[in-house]
Amino acid sequence: MTTLLYTHSTCIGHDPGPGHPESPARLQAIWTALEAPAFAGLIRREAPLATREALERVHPAAHIDRLLAAVPATGFAALDADTFLSPGSGEAAFRSAGAITAAIDAVVAGEAKNAFCAVRPPGHHAEPTTAMGFCLFSNAVVGALHARAVHGLRRVAIVDFDVHHGNGSQVVAERDADLFYASTHQSPLYPGTGAARETGLGNIVNRPLRAGAGTEEFRTAFGEWIMPALGQFAPDLVIVSAGFDAHADDPLAGLTLTEADFVWVTEQLLGFAERYCHGRLVSTLEGGYDLKALAASTAAHVTALMAA
Repeated sequence: MTTLLYTHSTCIGHDPGPGHPESPARLQAIWTALEAPAFAGLIRREAPLATREALERVHPAAHIDRLLAAVPATGFAALDADTFLSPGSGEAAFRSAGAITAAIDAVVAGEAKNAFCAVRPPGHHAEPTTAMGFCLFSNAVVGALHARAVHGLRRVAIVDFDVHHGNGSQVVAERDADLFYASTHQSPLYPGTGAARETGLGNIVNRPLRAGAGTEEFRTAFGEWIMPALGQFAPDLVIVSAGFDAHADDPLAGLTLTEADFVWVTEQLLGFAERYCHGRLVSTLEGGYDLKALAASTAAHVTALMAA
């Protein structure tokens, strides 16, 4: 078995406007990186549209309707100071959520051991009734609840190494004991959540890192806190919110990770999945705003997935 790659050309149709860091160029940089001969073994699939049923496990129908109604016919529409819509945003958002549900379907069916979803807009800031922080739908959580509802998996873990805390993922986990959420992130930083004391129902682990922190602090957070808690939770599936903006070259934050750190954490999570949940792991793109660092980090992450 190898690694599945889910993506779709319409994901670059979501355009937040000139100068916005969450630009279509992010995905184009990833596509270029994954065209290298080393990635010939990837099984490439088009991301389908998410179903309303899948989205409505997380987002109320009225919220989805309001979001789609806000998509402009031309130009741009602002949802908040950071989050914008363009004419292609609705389909891109549905494809981004659809990618992870399809990837989970395939991994649970044994078609591949793991999968990476190269999609945008990202999702981990989107709360059930609020799109925010560049995010429209809560992709990772949509995937987690889909895995439970459709495949009968009992417990699902979301592990998030984006430099920003995934408030949207956490707000759902806070009231769902069978959904685990763990995050390393810079603090203080947007969105201001993710203190270590935020533990939900005992199913949330936050390890905030100071600006300037790097390899040692990151690996300690995983090795001493997140991985032991993940083992105690004993999930049936691991979902990775793979944000690469903790890279030293990223312009939106101040952590100092390198590609080697993303390989290391990917290998840690793959090893855990192999031991405890039949190797089932699905990763979905979150942040990463320096195009060169994003492409290199994603390539390193996918290389590790393929080596599992």
